[in-house]
Amino acid sequence: MILICIILLCICFALVVYVYMIKRQVINIRRELEATRKSGYNRQLKIALFDDDMEQMTATINENLDYQKELKLENEQSKQQLKQSVSDIAHDLRTPLTVIKGNLQMLEQEEKLSPRGKGFVRVSVEKTDALREMVDDFFELSVLESDASAVSLKRIDATVFLTQFIIDNEAVIRQRELTPKLLIPEKSIFIDADEKLLSRMCNNLLNNILKYAKDEFLLELRCDSIDNGKTVITFANDISHENEIDIDKIFNRTYRGDIARPSGGAGLGLYIVKLLADKQGADVSASIKDDKLYISVSFAKED
Repeated sequence: MILICIILLCICFALVVYVYMIKRQVINIRRELEATRKSGYNRQLKIALFDDDMEQMTATINENLDYQKELKLENEQSKQQLKQSVSDIAHDLRTPLTVIKGNLQMLEQEEKLSPRGKGFVRVSVEKTDALREMVDDFFELSVLESDASAVSLKRIDATVFLTQFIIDNEAVIRQRELTPKLLIPEKSIFIDADEKLLSRMCNNLLNNILKYAKDEFLLELRCDSIDNGKTVITFANDISHENEIDIDKIFNRTYRGDIARPSGGAGLGLYIVKLLADKQGADVSASIKDDKLYISVSFAKED
């Protein structure tokens, strides 16, 4: 009887040890799966197992990981090919659109053209401009999304930059009969940014202003002491119906609010602004107050 008890105890102990070892192996597999996920599935499970069934299960998991890796590579290649196709198509459309606009402008100057015909030509020129703008947006977007090169950040005097930016665009602002309200301090405020990307970002924001502002717009530069000393550049313009703008989606790709984009554009302008900001480590935000839409870009405090 004692011998039977001893044998049963030994069997129970062996079972406990076996279950414990199985549990440890499951924990190791889980850790390996987490490490594999963090590496983008570019590795397999690397563990030594004592159980044949566990080894077969791990081998099956590794086979599935290899399959996921192949799918991931195919997906990335497909995305890259699509971006390249969009870029190529947009690039190829630029020249004929320029030719079409030039011919329409020459046709508009024809003396024999009736006033009604000139009206049709004028509308065609406007639609050609809108189409050219959409093509340019798609081209810029494809370049930005496919460009993985490092951004060249340097110390930029934002006060000088924005002052010169307004001076450079004075003619087009006057042409739209807009009055800029500038809240730019006299003292120098520095930010870490890429000058080319910063210029493109400000141009996109100004283009948004030129499309939708009625009488005036705001350009403000400030150091936000409340928000960890960040430097904030804000563009603002009046809007007609704030409830028709989804402020939470305004930076989404191809978002097109009826009021935010009445010209029927592709809706890429503010999405491109967000991409440009992200590349420089900056944050973008939007808010509506007193029938005005505020778009702000926040740069981290200098080290």
